[in-house]
Amino acid sequence: MTDVVVGLDAGGTKLGVRVETLDGTRIADVSLPAEDWSATPAESAARWLVDRMERVLGGAADHRVVAVGVGAQGCDTAEHCRELEEALAALGYPALVVNDAALLVPAAGLDAGIGVIAGTGSIAVGQDADGSPLFAGGWGWVLGDDGGAPAIVREATIAALAAHDDGAQDDGLLAALLRAFGVASAPALARAVNDTPTPENWGPRAVAVFAAADAGSALAVDVIGAAADHLARLVGQLVRRGAVGGAVVTSGSVIVHQPRLFAALSARIAAAHPQLTVVLLGDAPVAGGVAIARHVHQRSSPELFMRHAGVTGV
Repeated sequence: MTDVVVGLDAGGTKLGVRVETLDGTRIADVSLPAEDWSATPAESAARWLVDRMERVLGGAADHRVVAVGVGAQGCDTAEHCRELEEALAALGYPALVVNDAALLVPAAGLDAGIGVIAGTGSIAVGQDADGSPLFAGGWGWVLGDDGGAPAIVREATIAALAAHDDGAQDDGLLAALLRAFGVASAPALARAVNDTPTPENWGPRAVAVFAAADAGSALAVDVIGAAADHLARLVGQLVRRGAVGGAVVTSGSVIVHQPRLFAALSARIAAAHPQLTVVLLGDAPVAGGVAIARHVHQRSSPELFMRHAGVTGV
């Protein structure tokens, strides 16, 4: 029987699953749909993760999972992460659970730093000198997440419609949004956006905003700049609260595929926090889950076992 470690990255739209042997041989590296993912309640979330992990492993009796590292969207407090760890342990899987943004730093091979995700949503995660997690943002696309794809589309639509109502000539943003939503007029755009106010409807159209900016739309440039301002503010909030590390590691579907946003964020962080280096993650965030799983197995498994067994003081 071969011992393996598993990294899981449960985000807003997909679940990354990476399985490796203890010597580093990769057995599986897949992405599954995650539209129905929810981090609560913890017991249901644990069963959801285990079902998909075992599906990837194929129920093979020749693989034994010795540790799991989980990055979970929606696990925004240490208590919530602990609940999900305990639920996974009850199903037979020693695990360490963090917010999905907290995968970025270990995925980059670093021990400390701030992780920033700009994808379906936006969040920044770090740790203080005592190792306690720090969170900024991650409120969900309805309340904010201004660096994420749905929010960028929302703000671009507001800007384009406001300019239209002002009688201003379209600088290309309105036309780009009309094409993206497949409508022919500003009122029709408002209906298309308002009638289905979901990340699935809004998010994929973010590419149109970046295309408009590249084509010279000042409105689109301003929207992207505001998104970068929001992400930089999240970093600043964590720095002021004592986040340790000298790097900001970024990932997420928007910032990975849109160099304009990465450049804008990098410039803002360099101006406000010159001690920080901004890194675009080169590997998938699930690599951080594998790194965490290895840590669980190599260094922390006795403590985790004692903790899950109800022993205090660990």
